[in-house]
Amino acid sequence: METTSPSQPPFDETNEDTPEIGGGLPIIKYWAEHTLSPEGPKIWKTLLHHSACLSCSWGTGGQKGGFTNEEGEKLQRCMKSVEAITAEIQPPVSKHFFDTNPIARLQQLTSYEADRLGRLSFPVILRAGSSHFQRISWDEIYSIATAAFKLDPERVASYSSGRGSNEAAFVLQLMMRTLGSNNLADCSDLCHAPSTTALSEMFGTKTSIVSLESLKEADCVVLAGANSPSNHPRLMNELIKIRDNGGKVIVINPVMEIGLVKFGSPAFPVKSLVPGSKIADLYLQPIPGSDVALFIGIQKALMGQGRIDREFLQAHTEGWEAILEQAHTTSWETITSTCGVSQTEIESAATIIGMSKRVVFAWAMGLTQQLNGVDNVYSIANTALVSGNAGKMGAGVMPVRGHSNVQGFGSMGVTVKLKEELKQALERLLGRSLNLPTGYHTRDLIEAAAAGKVDSLICVGGNLYGANPNSNQAKQALGNIDTIIYMATKPNIGHFNGLAKTNTIIIPVFNRFENPYKTTSESGNNFVRLNDAGETHLKSGDLIPEVEFLTKLAHYVLGEEPIQWRKMQDPQYIRQIIASTIEGYQKIATIDDTKEEFTIADRIVTKPHFKTPSGKAKMFTTPLPDLTLPTAQDFNIGERANNSLVLALMTGRSYSQHNTVVYKIGDMYRGMPHRNCILMNRLDAEKIDLAAHDRVTVQGDAGKLKDVEVIYGSVREGAALMFYPEVNVIFTAQTETRSGTPAYKRVPVVIYSDK
Repeated sequence: METTSPSQPPFDETNEDTPEIGGGLPIIKYWAEHTLSPEGPKIWKTLLHHSACLSCSWGTGGQKGGFTNEEGEKLQRCMKSVEAITAEIQPPVSKHFFDTNPIARLQQLTSYEADRLGRLSFPVILRAGSSHFQRISWDEIYSIATAAFKLDPERVASYSSGRGSNEAAFVLQLMMRTLGSNNLADCSDLCHAPSTTALSEMFGTKTSIVSLESLKEADCVVLAGANSPSNHPRLMNELIKIRDNGGKVIVINPVMEIGLVKFGSPAFPVKSLVPGSKIADLYLQPIPGSDVALFIGIQKALMGQGRIDREFLQAHTEGWEAILEQAHTTSWETITSTCGVSQTEIESAATIIGMSKRVVFAWAMGLTQQLNGVDNVYSIANTALVSGNAGKMGAGVMPVRGHSNVQGFGSMGVTVKLKEELKQALERLLGRSLNLPTGYHTRDLIEAAAAGKVDSLICVGGNLYGANPNSNQAKQALGNIDTIIYMATKPNIGHFNGLAKTNTIIIPVFNRFENPYKTTSESGNNFVRLNDAGETHLKSGDLIPEVEFLTKLAHYVLGEEPIQWRKMQDPQYIRQIIASTIEGYQKIATIDDTKEEFTIADRIVTKPHFKTPSGKAKMFTTPLPDLTLPTAQDFNIGERANNSLVLALMTGRSYSQHNTVVYKIGDMYRGMPHRNCILMNRLDAEKIDLAAHDRVTVQGDAGKLKDVEVIYGSVREGAALMFYPEVNVIFTAQTETRSGTPAYKRVPVVIYSDK
């Protein structure tokens, strides 16, 4: 990438370690090294297994084959798939490991080190007062778990991630609600909850209204707050094809990510791999948290250019007049000063959108992990609607989800906000009312535990400790819970730092391609895949399928009425119940016989009729955010305030990272060599006489990190980026009240030299 002065946009000054393009030959080298390694045969056996990718919700697999997407296209696996598989086929943690490593030593492990310990292959427990995890029998596990989940249902809770299957998710929520608890926290609470909140109110659906088939017909994509080259690389193939067909891509991100400028995809070895494919036609770098202002600006520019689709608005939306009035009356000075993007750039974006026939608006956590995350989603969806880009093929709104089956967990009812249709179906199944207490989403769960209101917790995958802001608070809160049960395939830092007061149990489970029976999962574009049965390489391991453990626990706690829990140990039986209770999942009843994978009925909107009571999309005005940062003095750093800098910090994942799991220490795309770095604009650093590679202290409202290395990068002035989950220790993020999602992408911090 060419470098320019970052005194004005684009803020694209890179460092000496940043590559020219994303993807490219390093991916081929990675595949070759792992193919020729001792684990190569196992990797390829898994890649070819008929099961969904373990990584992002854009992954491939299922009955069409390991490298094939839902449209039958080949060569659709990415490097993240191999990273995830490689981690899962590690040798087991040795049988004497926990005997020789006290908990105090395990708590010093990093995310990378914990993941490298190997696969969990036998259950262990840490008892109150003990210094070591010890092996535990299944009889004792069920005894402890049964007693724990027979307590007051308002004091029991669950947490989950998209690592598991739809069948496990359905059993989990059914067990919890049969107990009388609505405390179904999920990792999605920390990421795309603003999307589900806003989309439900606007369109009557909580998911993307765009399928892969529909995306392929777009002639423009607006991609906001997403780092797809790192986090969902398969989406890059679609962007490349859209541009090759004459379409346009607008990227909105405070960091100019190399792979969103130019990306070399192995799926197109001749035209893309080595030279790289241009991705962004226009790259806008707003101030973190200012997306509402930017999209109001685009709406205002569309009005000025006469490109508002008033006929569509009048026929198919409600509340549109207030949206146009807000755009009309908000001054350009207010818009540009709030978002930091010039009127000329905003008008250029509006011109591209207005001249395109079919636009897909996509976004990820840069928009949702903000104090006004719901308003951000309203504003991007409002922009789609005012331009007439919804309710037709090739157009609409598309949240880009990160975890492979996180959307499936939501569809199965793992949420505190249960859809009325599903609530009624579950009430018919259970034969009683499910008018339960509100329930704890993830942040509420931590707050409730901190207040001593939670006795028992079961975690189906995930890393509850590592995913939460204010790591010390999370550790203390979990320490107030009497019994915590973790179900996992590999160790993570949460298992060693999120310790219960009395009993912490870690249960080893099979991953998706090892399960001894068929399971299903759902992509971020509403496509349900069937995963074939498999086998594990842990031949002498003492593992259990998630469904088996959950159904046995439910049987011990609840008996056999009104649900025959022992019969539900057969996932095919679970699928029959899913088909009769989950809207749009009817085809899952016969999927074992037909092997017919399917797109969930009525979620993809190709005609302008929406699932709201009126059939019209409902639009909401979006107040401009207050983006005022505290002063250096507000951090109580004394005289250091005289030569310090306050920035809006974005937390993010590195290139080789999946959620809290770190596969490589550095980030090759951003030129960040290790985890204790801060990516800064050079001009910001020079304001307090910092040079590249100087060491600084970065302090938030909950703590500080020392010896942080300054890395110059293509981030806009006033903003910076550090790696999650390590940086979580320094801040208590403000929480978006409507969705419960923390504002990880705008954390006020003060930076000062360690000299």
